[in-house]
This record gives sequence, C-alpha cells and structure tokens, in this order.
Amino acid sequence: MTSWNHTVVTYFQFLPFSSIPEIQGSLFCLVLLMYLSTLVGNILIIMITMVDAALHSPMYFFLKNLSFLEIGYTSSTIPKMLVNFFTQRKGISFLGCATQMYAFTLLAITECCLLSAMAYDRYVAICHPLRYTTMMSWNKCFLLSAVSWLIGVLVASGQTTFIFTLPYCGPNRINHFFCDLPPLLKLACVDTYKNEITTFIIAVLFIMVPFLLIVVSYVQILHTIFKMPSAGGKRKTFSTCSSHLVVVTLFYGSGIVTYLRPKAFYSSSSSKLLSLSYTLMSPMMNPLIYSLRNKEVKQALKRLIAKNINM
Repeated sequence: MTSWNHTVVTYFQFLPFSSIPEIQGSLFCLVLLMYLSTLVGNILIIMITMVDAALHSPMYFFLKNLSFLEIGYTSSTIPKMLVNFFTQRKGISFLGCATQMYAFTLLAITECCLLSAMAYDRYVAICHPLRYTTMMSWNKCFLLSAVSWLIGVLVASGQTTFIFTLPYCGPNRINHFFCDLPPLLKLACVDTYKNEITTFIIAVLFIMVPFLLIVVSYVQILHTIFKMPSAGGKRKTFSTCSSHLVVVTLFYGSGIVTYLRPKAFYSSSSSKLLSLSYTLMSPMMNPLIYSLRNKEVKQALKRLIAKNINM
C-alpha cells in the first residue's frame, strides 16, 4: 500500500455545484435556509426529549440520538459547501478532505445502525408489549447506541485510511460538493478496483444489512397490526412507527442508489443531487416528520411553548 509521503496532491478543488453562474446566489439561499431549518428542527427535538418527562422513554432516547447525528452529519458537509459558493478557491486541503470523509462516514454508518435499533425498539413495543420494559431496558438502549457509534468509528477509520493512503498525483478537481468516496477514487493514480470492491462490500454490510433488519422488523410489525381486531387499534399502532418508516425510506432510498448502483450508471450530476438529498433533505425533514406525525411530540412542544410564555 502506498504511504502518505508518496502523495503529490495537497489540495483538492471542488467543481461548482451548478454550471450556470446566474443561479449560484439562489442555490446558496436555498441551501442556507434548508441547513438552518435542519439545525433548528433537530435542536428543538433534542430539547423537547430532554426536558419533557413524558418523552423519557427508549423511543425518544433513540430519536434524540438521531437528531444529534443529523446535526453533525449535515454540518460535516454543508457549511463548506456554502463557503465555496462565493470563494474563488473552491477547495479543501488533503488533511481537511480526509477529516471530512471520516466525519461524514462515521455519522452516516452510525445513523444506519441507529435506524435499525429504532426499528427493533418499535418491533418489541408492538409485537411484545408485555415484555417491552425488560427487553428494552435502559442498559440495552445505551448498549445499542454505543455499538452503533463503535461500528461507525471502526468503519470510518478503516475506510478513510484505505482511501487516503492511495497516491493522488493529479488532477485534483472533485466533481462534487464534499469529499465523497466515488469522486475521490476517480482521482487516484492507481487502479482502484480493490478499493471499489471493498467500498461495495462495506456498503452491503453496513447499509443493506441494517436496512434488511429494518425490513424484517416491519414485516413482523405489520403482521401483528393486521391481526388486531379493531380498526382504530390498527391505526393507532401503525401511527407510532409510521414516522420512523418515512425517515428510513428517505435516508436509505438515496443512499442505496448512490453507493450500490453499478459503476456504468454513475453520473456526477445525479450523484450530487442524490447526495444533497441524504445529506440535507432527509435531516431537514426528520424533525418535521416526527413532530407533525407524532401526537406526543406535538403535545410536548405545546407544553414547552406554554411554559416559556408563562415564565
């Protein structure tokens, strides 16, 4: 494996997000608005789940972790993108690029694992309600969360080291808005077939396997719901997990298409749009989905607002 000292490129240049200069200002405003909405929405979810005693349960413990992940996940890419809209030198140092990829990969893989833990929580709550408190003890919740983070750290460390010990001797222009795997592999000065295979295997293991666990959980959940005699009971039970199902669809839909599609179908322009979907659109939508579709969150938000008004 080539060492870091053999690397020639010390700086990567990002190509403009759009080839039409006239819309750069509008794009900047749109992305900035979406990013601020993401921060405000997820911070609000964290505050509500921390201060409202009614939301001190495993489901909202995971939701709080998810919101924390979304803030870091979005912040690892979007601020740099916003700066690059109006700077002449739209780029990042070699070390900065490695750091960005590490942070992005860590948070993305952790989120994949955390979403599967949330699906397991909903499975236990709906399919085994009488055993919920024992099967989803606080110790198990902390363990599932810690394991998700540990997997993220290990995968990000290995993947980042594997990519950035490749020799980069030019060109240094990345056709993307952040340091993502596919466009970086294109710039390496050696055959990257082994790296592409490794990336695909990692994607299957840590994107598809959690996704399949989520699918299995929801098959069991739907089977249990359909056996309920009351139509009202079916609607009420499904409403407790529908928000999570929407979030999973948004996050995994674009992620799977980006990292598991055949190389022959890879397109830089479509990849940038898909990446914007799961790095910004999904984190922005999550607080809206959980607050608008969840009665407990809406009630907690009303209590928080009323408490601040009465102060």
